[in-house]
Amino acid sequence: MKVFLTGANGMVGRNVLGHASANHHSIMSPSRKALDLMDFQSVLSFLYENKPDLIIHAAGKVGGIKANMDDPCGFLFENSVIGLNVIRAAKETGVDRLLNLSTSCIYPREATNPLQESQILTGALEPTNEAYALSKIITARACDYISLQYKELNYKTIIPCNLYGPFDKFEGNNAHLIPAIISKIHKAVHNNEDSVEIWGDGSARREFMFVGDLAELIWQAIARFDSLPQTMNVGIGRDHSIKEYYEAAASVIGYCGNFTFNTKQPVGMNQKLTSTKKVNSWGWHPQTDLITGIQKTYEFYKGVKS
Repeated sequence: MKVFLTGANGMVGRNVLGHASANHHSIMSPSRKALDLMDFQSVLSFLYENKPDLIIHAAGKVGGIKANMDDPCGFLFENSVIGLNVIRAAKETGVDRLLNLSTSCIYPREATNPLQESQILTGALEPTNEAYALSKIITARACDYISLQYKELNYKTIIPCNLYGPFDKFEGNNAHLIPAIISKIHKAVHNNEDSVEIWGDGSARREFMFVGDLAELIWQAIARFDSLPQTMNVGIGRDHSIKEYYEAAASVIGYCGNFTFNTKQPVGMNQKLTSTKKVNSWGWHPQTDLITGIQKTYEFYKGVKS
């Protein structure tokens, strides 16, 4: 097929392109400089000219808790505009299949875990990433409305849990949890530091999936698109505490020091575990365990640092 992939330079996009299945398709993945997704007319012209069979929408502004808190306007405006531009242009040009990547941040803060797809828009969102979540809800709902109103168009959304892996962001405010942990512990070992700080008390729980497993799921979804549910979580179905992620990274990197806890820093939701009932019934299970995933991610990090 001829596939248009947005966000090709991001972590998910690079892993989708690096998957063996990518070799069986003609993939268009223009850079931001070549195609500005914030410009609707540019997106419309690109789709009219190239006529893709399917779109994978993985582009967006992403970052950790601090980045979300510092720039809610940026996260809301950029992700909403990009998402609606891509989806609207796809509809206008008659692209009949679109796979939209959302986020588990769209679930209500107080929703019962494990989080089920039916719980979307049933309660208030987590304040630390509300703007990002709202933009992703808008995009997912646009896919729902188009698929309902225009029967010839099939626009679906998958909701990955938290991700980590090669091409992730390891430094600064945009770093996600596991790559930030890897970076902090690597530096502690390199500098012979005897303690590493953890935000919060370490008890908050998170579900993390290796990004290579998501890339595999995406290509399976493309191959079996008609059987894919309209909205579906993609996760591993189990979680760990923040402290346990630090301990796992320490065991991989070889850190033997202590951990301290800064309870004045924000940690977000106490738990965010997705229900994998739908995706497991659909016939997919992730293959990468946590230690193996951290090892692969750490090898990538060391290659970037060298």
